[in-house]
Amino acid sequence: MGIPELVVLAVVVLLVLVVAVKSVLVVPQAQSAVIERLGRFRTVAEPGLNFLVPFLDRVRARIDLREQVVSFPPQPVITQDNLTVSIDTVVYFQVTDSRSAVYEISNYIVAVEQLTTTTLRNVVGAMSLEETLTSRDAINTQLRGVLDQETGRWGIRVARVELKAIDPPPSIQDSMEKQMRADREKRAMILNAEGQRESAIKTAEGQKQAAILAAEGQKQAAILAAEADRQSSILRAQGERASRYLQAQGQAKAIEKVFAAVKRARPTPELLAYQYLQTLPQMAQGDANKVWVVPSDFGKALEGFARMLGEPGEDGVFRYEPPQEEPPAAAPEDEEESVRSWFDTSTTPEVAEAVRAAEAVARKEVPGPNVGMNPASLAEPPRPDRPE
Repeated sequence: MGIPELVVLAVVVLLVLVVAVKSVLVVPQAQSAVIERLGRFRTVAEPGLNFLVPFLDRVRARIDLREQVVSFPPQPVITQDNLTVSIDTVVYFQVTDSRSAVYEISNYIVAVEQLTTTTLRNVVGAMSLEETLTSRDAINTQLRGVLDQETGRWGIRVARVELKAIDPPPSIQDSMEKQMRADREKRAMILNAEGQRESAIKTAEGQKQAAILAAEGQKQAAILAAEADRQSSILRAQGERASRYLQAQGQAKAIEKVFAAVKRARPTPELLAYQYLQTLPQMAQGDANKVWVVPSDFGKALEGFARMLGEPGEDGVFRYEPPQEEPPAAAPEDEEESVRSWFDTSTTPEVAEAVRAAEAVARKEVPGPNVGMNPASLAEPPRPDRPE
């Protein structure tokens, strides 16, 4: 094969390769390609393998279908109160229709930037500086609504718009810092005053409660002391009353015993006269005691005393007759129901023991009728008319 044939063969092979390359189009994932045939829109190539007509079809533009983030430079915006602020915005958008993005707008990124700037000036121009600084969410919502509505015919969907920074003028920043500093100092003073007030209230409440508890304690102590004094006085009075009662009972029993012993001895008038004469020196003791004895009156008194208490015997002499034995007297607390409570010492063992000792002393047997008398003197003297 000659050289001309080899050249022709090489040209044919090269042409075949070029045609093959021009006939195959591979589109990556999350992208699309706008295909034109002879300068007119033909189709939108989807991700994957696509076939073209060589030298007739061409790719007009490749469109990224992912959500894109575009940060625009700060834009000066005038607020309602004629203050210029610099606002930096960020727009999140996504191409949903590749044909519209290519044929409806020449450069959709620039269009979105300009539309964002104009819409931002319209929205912020109706607000004051304070509202602009405190209403970011409202501004973002209004911007997104206007941009999404206007860019829909471009095949673009605006996901959201964010205000990255709002910078007021330097003079306004100084004023704002002073105002914020004053507000912070004001809040700090208010909080300190509130804390001091709460502390004073709590302290006063604590002192009030302590005073109330102390007063209650003093009241209870005074009540208990008064009750103890009252109980002590009552018990002391009851003890003295019971003691006096027992002393009176003891004296009465002693008198009864002595009188019974004297009656059992059956003394004669001569014995009574002898005992009376022995008692006279004791009655006359002392500088202020003066005793006058008239013999006639003394004899008459003894005679009347003997006749009143005695009975004449066979010899005509008056003698005492022994009384009948009386039953033993019951305990004083058993004789009367009202007296029984005087001797109730069940709650105080010491007092009960003392009362029992006092009762034992009071109930002790009194000595016989010859107490304080000479036994020989109680014997009946011999009489001349009576044999010994």
